Amino acid sequence: MSPLPKDPAAGRIAAESGSNVCLPEHCFHAFDALYCALTDATPIDPTFPNDKCPLFVTWNTRSSRPGRAPRLRGCIGSFEALPLWDGVAEYALISAFRDSRFRKIDESELESLECHVSLLTDFEDADSYLDWSVGTHGIYISFPHPSLLPTSESPSPLSSSPFLPRLTSKQTFTATYLPDVIPEQGWDKIDAVDSAINKAGWNGRITEDLRRSIKLRRYQSKACTVGWDEYTQWRESLTGVAV
Repeated sequence: MSPLPKDPAAGRIAAESGSNVCLPEHCFHAFDALYCALTDATPIDPTFPNDKCPLFVTWNTRSSRPGRAPRLRGCIGSFEALPLWDGVAEYALISAFRDSRFRKIDESELESLECHVSLLTDFEDADSYLDWSVGTHGIYISFPHPSLLPTSESPSPLSSSPFLPRLTSKQTFTATYLPDVIPEQGWDKIDAVDSAINKAGWNGRITEDLRRSIKLRRYQSKACTVGWDEYTQWRESLTGVAV
């Protein structure tokens, strides 16, 4: 997952009611955006509700070897609530072409891909960096540069530091993990938080004071995954033209 294209710390994370349901059609729409961007095909207009929701689009490469887990190929999203018709298509292409960890996806890879769309819901400010549940919540963390932190002589892992200096965006580190990533990696809460700290760009020592300085926002997701074969069947059923 790459750094967020929008900064939730600026107050643009949308609080959702949790009513959104992720459908295979969301994934088909993402696949269609990518397929049409790589070919001269005409996009199919979506028919699912054009609700607004924060979302992530993930591309994985499926292994040809039975039993092997798919490999991440690109993942970017937005914590700002977006209309789903445009948002899913936009981030399908951003995650395919602009994830800085990977080269751009090309047409030769389409048959090996699967698409995973996550609609993010139920955003809540956590009381501490441990106030969330593995397997239920994703986490979005922000924390100041450790050089700006006060120190405590007897830190408690269950408390948050309420007295932090006012910070500019350049003094703040941010990172997120979607709900399904944490159990997939076999992490407990501290493993996930420490990994997120590193992901945010901090490579120094992780102290208890650093963990306590974290402002953590937890959220849930409703997700769906489809593969290339499912997408092509869907497109052919609507167009009558083989992909």
